[in-house]
Amino acid sequence: MAFAAPTAPRPVLADLLPAAGSRAGAVARELALLAGDAALTGLAAQLSLPVPGSPVPVTGQTFAALLVGTALGARRGAGALGLYLLAGAAGLPWFADGASGWAMPTLGYLIGLVLAAALTGRLARAGADRSPLRTAVAMVVGNLAIYAVGVPYLALALHVPPARAAELGLYPYLLGDALKALLAIGALPLAWKLLGEPRRP
Repeated sequence: MAFAAPTAPRPVLADLLPAAGSRAGAVARELALLAGDAALTGLAAQLSLPVPGSPVPVTGQTFAALLVGTALGARRGAGALGLYLLAGAAGLPWFADGASGWAMPTLGYLIGLVLAAALTGRLARAGADRSPLRTAVAMVVGNLAIYAVGVPYLALALHVPPARAAELGLYPYLLGDALKALLAIGALPLAWKLLGEPRRP
């Protein structure tokens, strides 16, 4: 299904928040959105289950990143996940299992989160979070972006062939990703149904 962008981009859920009364307030609001959603992703990353034989755990951070992207839009979503990545790389222990730093084989997945948030945010601006089918497509696109960076990086970090990296960091997670997508398919269109889309001038 194609997502043809309308003449004027459609609002995302974050646009429904009350407008700030001043320029300083608007800046503070934007910073709070970025920091809050980065923290949400870090919190979700602590919901972590090890996968036997693989360095890649099952976590809630992928689901959080995709929701952040759709809720904030491409620019803010990428900013929030970029902040999550940079702060964790600098030493803040909010990657999965309280990890931090750059020296980890799962770094590619973390980089992929930034790309996924940007892509799902762009699709949300085209209305991809308004219906279950479009939301499903957006979630698939976001997950593909994560794996497109994460699996090749895993292969390089572990010095294994791409096929082996897929066995370690892709196939065991597809069912979980499908379940997370189902949650998003139910939550996002329902949020718009309850909140309603603001009228355009």
